[in-house]
Amino acid sequence: MKMKNILRYIALVILILTLSNCEGVLDEKPDGNITMDEIFSDNNKVGAWLNSCYTYIPIKGNRYYFWIFGPAAWSDEGWDADAEYNPTMMSGRLYNGVASASDHPILDNPLDAGNGDYWNRYWAGIRLCTIFLDRIDDATVDNPADRKRWKAEAHVLRAWYYMELLMWFGDVLPIEREPYSLDEDFSKLKRASYYEVVKFIQEDCNAALATNELPWRITTSAEGYRVTKACAATIRQKMMLYAASPLNNDGENHWEEAYQISKESLELLKSNGYELYNSVSYPNIYLSDDAFLGPDKNIHSAILNEYFCTTPDFAASPRDKETIFHTNAGQDYIYYRNGIGVQSGFRTSLCPSQELVDAYETIDGQPILDLSNPYLDEQHTLPNYNPDNTLYDPDNPYENRDPRFYASIYYNGSKRKAFWSFDELPASVENYPAPAGYRTRIIATWVGEPKTGTENQKRTGCRTGYYGRKFLHPNSGSNMPIAGSRYKYFRLGEVILDFAEAACEAGHLSESVEAVNEIRRRAGMPDLPDGLTQDELRLRVRNERRVELAFEEPRYFDLRRWTKPGDDLSSTHKWIGAMEITRNSDGTYNYKRRPVRPVERACYTEKYIWLPIPHAEANRLRTLTGEDWQNPGW
Repeated sequence: MKMKNILRYIALVILILTLSNCEGVLDEKPDGNITMDEIFSDNNKVGAWLNSCYTYIPIKGNRYYFWIFGPAAWSDEGWDADAEYNPTMMSGRLYNGVASASDHPILDNPLDAGNGDYWNRYWAGIRLCTIFLDRIDDATVDNPADRKRWKAEAHVLRAWYYMELLMWFGDVLPIEREPYSLDEDFSKLKRASYYEVVKFIQEDCNAALATNELPWRITTSAEGYRVTKACAATIRQKMMLYAASPLNNDGENHWEEAYQISKESLELLKSNGYELYNSVSYPNIYLSDDAFLGPDKNIHSAILNEYFCTTPDFAASPRDKETIFHTNAGQDYIYYRNGIGVQSGFRTSLCPSQELVDAYETIDGQPILDLSNPYLDEQHTLPNYNPDNTLYDPDNPYENRDPRFYASIYYNGSKRKAFWSFDELPASVENYPAPAGYRTRIIATWVGEPKTGTENQKRTGCRTGYYGRKFLHPNSGSNMPIAGSRYKYFRLGEVILDFAEAACEAGHLSESVEAVNEIRRRAGMPDLPDGLTQDELRLRVRNERRVELAFEEPRYFDLRRWTKPGDDLSSTHKWIGAMEITRNSDGTYNYKRRPVRPVERACYTEKYIWLPIPHAEANRLRTLTGEDWQNPGW
């Protein structure tokens, strides 16, 4: 859908949109041959229109290219194993700098069904919501409670779509408070500031929060995947955090406002039953499985790994009280395209970076590197070790680590219990002999290991010495993942860390420390040390976000919003590190850091901070308004 069509009624197109998976009245589909007035004069069709508003929720966790690990491979969290195998596709083009406003691999990927074309899809969602909100007060709705709830849901959805546009494109947006008419004077269209759009998002969220008929939690499967007050509270505080960040604040200090909103939202979530997934939630069904628990059989690793593989629990008192919103997308594709490629026989996709591995502290709570200056060289091959860390051993680098490391990363010597579709080869010395089947396998990532070792071109292989583990169910079998888990788009853990950052930046250091410690205690990590300065605490908060939220998408946006206008991403995106592991004849290993490839990635320059407005859309906006709306560098 083009920009010129977004700014006018698109009735016939709207009326045939695919509906989402809600039941009852929301399953009705509007007839594409009737008028808008007829639609909003019929209860079922009004509900169906709202259902079409749900169509544009980011699917994530599924589809072909934009699953969970997409943004991770486009930041410093990992490397896409397909980049060399297929350099003309998504990550390969980004790494080589082959992107333009008219041909961008993120925006123009035809395989990314349900997620790509962000500019047009989110504007289409906003348009649907705005029309609904304009008409709902006078529409025919049989139940007054439905009218209020549906209106609140549309407010939340519009806020969500604006949030997505802001995160990806920045302050290049007009505010559509009311539907534009056919004879609108579009020459007066104005781009709002980042802060102005965030305040508009807050208006929508506050309207939803003030609606008694909108629940805080979905408690029946029949209403699964509908938005709630918890979504509104989360979006509201997250976008204020982003508005206060250096890239977006236009030189203004909004940190106290971000702190106040984040604090209120967090208190509302907790008072309405949201809490971290913990040992009480955990059913203790994997405790005897060495392949699941990791080398120290740490229950915290098990809890964290299990959390990301749980199925949606729509109940009044669910076992999972942390998840605020699941998307309706299964995580099966993670097994096929983001796991250990040789297991499914298809592809590995994301290989976690050495930089991410370095971010996990040792179990005593000491960072491995100096967080203020982690590397002594541009290519990140010379680590600047933290002199206070006495547990880290470069010759045995995976012992004594944060339990989240074992829950999130498959490393050399770790184990995976699953269905393996091949007989072991003699060269796989840690695993030979063993037939195909359901068994525990040692994940050996040394150079030359024929199945899971580091290899430069094979898409089922490993590029960095590591595989992602976070979303892989520990008991996958029969060559299929265990079905049912859904991508957790919003969760309380991120809200707590949002609050920790806002509190730190606003000078409320003790509250920030306590919020970080809440996350660390759940993970089995010691509290932060006393007496941290604001600068020291800022580094710890940012590192905590990196570890706790690994592969969940925030890192992609965090690294951008923490820059200042005019900066680039060279310190984090230009070089991505790997661990080159060689196996000695006596079974020991040598570890050497190196870049994944000997040439730099090209997606670190300033223009890659934002996505470009599609070229044709930018031209239309210039024609309509006489102003250049395009992002820098595109």
